[in-house]
Amino acid sequence: MDSAPDIQSVAAAILGSLGKDALTLEETRSFIGDGSAVFVSRMMSARGIKETHHRHAALYDEFVARCECAVQQTVCYPGVADALTELHGAGHALGLCTNKPLGPTRAVINHVGLEPLFGTVVAGDMLANRKPEPEMLLRAIDDLGGGATLYVGDSEIDSETARRAGVPFALYSDGYHKLAADKMHHERVFDHFNELRPIVIAALRDSTQG
Repeated sequence: MDSAPDIQSVAAAILGSLGKDALTLEETRSFIGDGSAVFVSRMMSARGIKETHHRHAALYDEFVARCECAVQQTVCYPGVADALTELHGAGHALGLCTNKPLGPTRAVINHVGLEPLFGTVVAGDMLANRKPEPEMLLRAIDDLGGGATLYVGDSEIDSETARRAGVPFALYSDGYHKLAADKMHHERVFDHFNELRPIVIAALRDSTQG
């Protein structure tokens, strides 16, 4: 899902109340990926806001609270809803593993109508370690019953998470990553979600043959 425009709006409201200029969409995208706490730190640094524990905690709480209501501009990447619906209908167990806090995560997937498709949601405020540490991904796999797994993501964080967890990774090439696809760990790469089901089938075949 592309949630950057909503996150940009939330950041603009917070920064505006402090007399600071809004983040550009490019800045916003570059700050996403390591969780909301890191995003807030990057936002503060970019606008010259001195970071103390108290100030960061207050802005983080406001950021998360606003994100739970900021879903109007968030959209799925092309083909995502159809691909996930097709996979779910074919009996594949689907899980979501994200560094976003649980509240904003559920608000977004509810907004785009995908929540019923996920057998588990593991969010950034549920465990002690966030991605790229492997615990969140391994927890999601365990929640879904284990077995052959393909992790799908769009960033360097996702790529490194899969590598550390020892899980096959399919990289969506048009996502949030900053490095070129050939510079990141992956078993497969795709540029449209209509390619996802054949990739899943191939990954399952490889896992049984391996």
